[in-house]
Amino acid sequence: MDHLVLEVGTALVLIAIGAMIANRLNFSIIPFLIIIGMIVGPHAPTIGIIDLTFIESNEIIQFLGRIGVLFLLFYLGLEFSVGKLIKSGKNIVIGGSFYVALNFVLGLLYGRIVGMPWSETLIIAGLLSVSSSAIVAKVLVDLKRTANPETELILGMILFDDIFLALFLTTISGFLLSGSTSFLGISLSVLTSVGYMLLFFVVARKGAPLLNKWLNIKSDEIFIIVIFAILFFIAGFSETIHVAEAIGALLLGLVFSETEHRDRIEHLVIPFRDFFGAVFFFSFGLSIDPSTLIDAFWLSLGAVVVTLIANMVAGMIAGRRAGLSHKASTNIGLTITARGEFSIIVANLGITAGLNPILTPFTALYVLMLAILGPLFARESKSVYKWLNKVFKWDEKAKNEKKEKLKVAEKN
Repeated sequence: MDHLVLEVGTALVLIAIGAMIANRLNFSIIPFLIIIGMIVGPHAPTIGIIDLTFIESNEIIQFLGRIGVLFLLFYLGLEFSVGKLIKSGKNIVIGGSFYVALNFVLGLLYGRIVGMPWSETLIIAGLLSVSSSAIVAKVLVDLKRTANPETELILGMILFDDIFLALFLTTISGFLLSGSTSFLGISLSVLTSVGYMLLFFVVARKGAPLLNKWLNIKSDEIFIIVIFAILFFIAGFSETIHVAEAIGALLLGLVFSETEHRDRIEHLVIPFRDFFGAVFFFSFGLSIDPSTLIDAFWLSLGAVVVTLIANMVAGMIAGRRAGLSHKASTNIGLTITARGEFSIIVANLGITAGLNPILTPFTALYVLMLAILGPLFARESKSVYKWLNKVFKWDEKAKNEKKEKLKVAEKN
């Protein structure tokens, strides 16, 4: 215990170095922190008083990582609103539904093809279906595509994906964490989780005026103490009824998103989300034994291929249905490919429930590959489109269609 603070401090220094490298390379922080966590940890050497195994401080780092998950999903809840989906329009609902359904169904098929039991297959299907909102948003800003015609549809599909994540995690946590084995027991657990979620929806829609009054606190210090107290209490209480603590955080964020204090909460929470979120990715890396990555390599690579194909197909269908060009539709498919924080959260739920340990290295490699490939493909979308255009001859078909329309117009 003598060097406990030093160990935690060393971990934070490594996280800071990873963040600075990612910033210098203008890339997502996620893969860097996971890799650093894998490099150090139980198999790392001890250099004098600097212990890179983090065995003594492991429980504290893992706990700080759990807090990171709470802040990540609490913030997601703040960003999400039922009203947003209603206002998003038909194209976003259709595109988002197809995107989620295609990825989830292919994830189920992939899990069964590789011989996974049903519980593990559900986790694989879930983590294959959720994009990284943080990476996607960063890509759009970095590539200066926020004003592109396809961007509204991309953001809408990501919003729809976030809604799916909330529903999936709530339902699957009731199934996995309750320990029920009978059909009646599983059904009761799932219904409890869904009912718990619906309760928060009702509070969000009907309780906003009362919450506005209660949260009308002038002091930022007292205000943030009250918010965090409620956050941790709700997260802890959720676990007692077999709903994942992270889902409790998400649902609470959803409630606060409907209040007039949403922007103030968001402003105060962002630094905590970024700090503890970074510790979460590092702690996830610490939990991975690098020697197990080889066993999961082909499994992860197969999932990456499935995801790339599914996202390109979904992006193309969503874009074309919305009246966008083949080029803009290609941008959609490439931009939403990145996977990150939410895939890891889904996997952690399975790991917490005692499922196959292969989920840890599988998810690490899957997220690492797509957290790197996603932004790269989006950046090189022009080259990808040119290659696809040579295969499918979209421009040539478009010209022929224009000629046909002109001929018809001239005849009339």
